[in-house]
Amino acid sequence: MSGLRVLAVDDLPPALDELCRMLREAPEVGEVVGAADALKALKLLQADQFDAVFLDISMPGLDGLELASLLAKLSEPPVIVFVTAHDGHAVTAYGIGAVDYLLKPVRTERLSAALAKVLRMATPASRPTPDAMAALPVESGGRTRYVRRDDVLFVEAHGDYVRLHTRGGVHLVRMPISRLEEYWEGTGFSRVHRGFLLAVGAVLELRSDTAGGLLAHTEAGDVPVSRRHARDLRDRLLEAAQRGQLGSDSR
Repeated sequence: MSGLRVLAVDDLPPALDELCRMLREAPEVGEVVGAADALKALKLLQADQFDAVFLDISMPGLDGLELASLLAKLSEPPVIVFVTAHDGHAVTAYGIGAVDYLLKPVRTERLSAALAKVLRMATPASRPTPDAMAALPVESGGRTRYVRRDDVLFVEAHGDYVRLHTRGGVHLVRMPISRLEEYWEGTGFSRVHRGFLLAVGAVLELRSDTAGGLLAHTEAGDVPVSRRHARDLRDRLLEAAQRGQLGSDSR
């Protein structure tokens, strides 16, 4: 199992289902377990190990803050992220050691930012830290398939989602392009436009459009290059060509 093991805790079934769904769609997450109350969550945490707990605060009996205080005493405590409808507990939550504090309804961008913090803090037990972004899960029609980063020629922003353009087709993943850029920086991808992330090695040639703009031509189509990114892309293309890492044969 690659990716983070996450426990989601909320006493309201619709809220728990939605949080679990969003976590399962996140490429950083490998497994999600749900718990409907803090006592059940505590039993799960005592019996098994999780990298992170996404925890509601207002619950009957043992509340989220009390549970987090107990978890802080474990020899290998999970990373805590609070998910709540109330903003009045933030100071207490951070005092306990939470890495983030999300307000309901949770936005995709905020969840991604929280998971990035969890990844920096978590040390998954008994397995090497995975490169969670080397492949992205794509959900479609109740099925999950995985798209390898090396197969992606360019990425197109689409609201809270990105479109992964490959030779075999286009795949939709729920993740802001800015978050994906953070993970794929240094792996051969370059932000060439506000809405596009380009695999430099996939560029076959540069072209001019009818308005005099610059296009990077790939096997999956043309990618617009903004004026502010043009010089950097040309430099990176020259370096890639000199290393023999440019064009379809290099991917």
